[in-house]
Amino acid sequence: MEQFDVVIVGAGLSGIGAACHLRRLCPGRTFVLLEARAAIGGTWDLFRYSGVRSDSDMCTLGYQFKPWRGAKAIADGPAILAYVEETARENDITRHIRFGHRAASASWSSAEARWKVEVERADGGGPVRFGCAMLLLCGGYYRYDRGHLVALAGAEDFQGTIVHPQFWPHDVDYAGKRVVVIGSGATAMTLVPALARSAAHVTVVQRSPTYVVSWPDVDPIAKRLKRYLPARLAYALTRWKNIRFDVAFYRRTRTHPEVVKADLIGLVRQKLGPDCDVATHFTPRYGPWDQRLCLIPNDDLFNAIMAGTASVVTDRIQRFTTTGLRLASGTDIPTDIIVTATGLEIQVLNGMALTVDGRPVNLPDTVLYKGMMFNDVPNLVQTFGYINASWTLRADLTAEFPCRLLNRMAARGLRQATPRIGAPDPDMERPPWIEGFSAGYVQRALPFMPKQGDRGPWRHTQDYAKDKAMIRGAPIEDGVLELSNPPPGGACCMAA
Repeated sequence: MEQFDVVIVGAGLSGIGAACHLRRLCPGRTFVLLEARAAIGGTWDLFRYSGVRSDSDMCTLGYQFKPWRGAKAIADGPAILAYVEETARENDITRHIRFGHRAASASWSSAEARWKVEVERADGGGPVRFGCAMLLLCGGYYRYDRGHLVALAGAEDFQGTIVHPQFWPHDVDYAGKRVVVIGSGATAMTLVPALARSAAHVTVVQRSPTYVVSWPDVDPIAKRLKRYLPARLAYALTRWKNIRFDVAFYRRTRTHPEVVKADLIGLVRQKLGPDCDVATHFTPRYGPWDQRLCLIPNDDLFNAIMAGTASVVTDRIQRFTTTGLRLASGTDIPTDIIVTATGLEIQVLNGMALTVDGRPVNLPDTVLYKGMMFNDVPNLVQTFGYINASWTLRADLTAEFPCRLLNRMAARGLRQATPRIGAPDPDMERPPWIEGFSAGYVQRALPFMPKQGDRGPWRHTQDYAKDKAMIRGAPIEDGVLELSNPPPGGACCMAA
């Protein structure tokens, strides 16, 4: 069994970032990244559908420590993948990655103050084990091997092609074809304008509308700052500007939701004109940021609709037919290709089973500590980004914390860090993992997720400013995170 100070699960945006923070803040620590697939990049290597891009600006989706130098703030998938790969090369991370290694389970021993990680190898070479003092779960939030599929009658009758964006075939040919995209989320809104460039026509079939916000893919202020300032300073200022704007906008959706809703719908009406039934197709039944907003660059979706190459139908699907879809209204939509952009399936703990001193960890029975650890589970940190802002804002904060924790434990000669629900907190309320967010992929996952508390540091705030104060500003030893377990004989294996 190979031994490391830190095992990082996943070599995508979060895992590469965590490794970079570890090298910077904990020089000398040994670490390995376990990646189930054959390449780094995670989401940005897996998703290959037409038009794949970010739905957050790259000055906040990019790492804090590595300026995004691309011209476009809303970047395409290949450019983001190249950014992650470049980050790994520049920080000498790639040689630490074990590809084709899927972490299946992990068990903690307090006697040894170590995790033992059981790993399945893609090459069929049999399971292997890795030992570590700290385990970082950075494998993202959804299953890579399965998307969310909605059961619809008659799928086997359809004589055309059915494609799920998560498993986009490299040879799918939609030029001159009629295409139906089922869904109204970010993936659908990305796909439609890309497909409409060469398809005969693209029809979005949605059960209910989503908020759609157009934004320029080039940030004019960032462009000007880059012209006159050093790259790092320009990046830092743009990042600060965008964070401030996003936080302020989100808070306004909480305090004045009807005003924000009216503003957002009004902007859509301006783009699509009086002939579009905005009330039916672009006016959601929920408030702004009760689900993620769909960001579209440079009006591309609206332009496709105005050009007549794309259209939106709001109805329920009754069944597939041999030639397309039949809707609940009785309307038939003939098509050659159906794209099921019906969402992701959240995966808890990166699909791993955990035990602590022989006791299985049942995640719904746990409470989140600072949005990244679980009560009574030692030396384990999970990265889960924001649902209302760029993923990497939270991932960067999360990656810094175990580095500080390792250094603090080494300074004190201790090996174990365990969040404990202490005397003041046993009767605190335990609301769901995320509140006030109605997206289907989250609601389906809530029964399997940890709870949060009704007070800090047990709150899962979804607020960058509050999280920054809680994670960077608060002391490691806060009366909740228990540092313990000195080594026998006094020689600390956590020492750098």
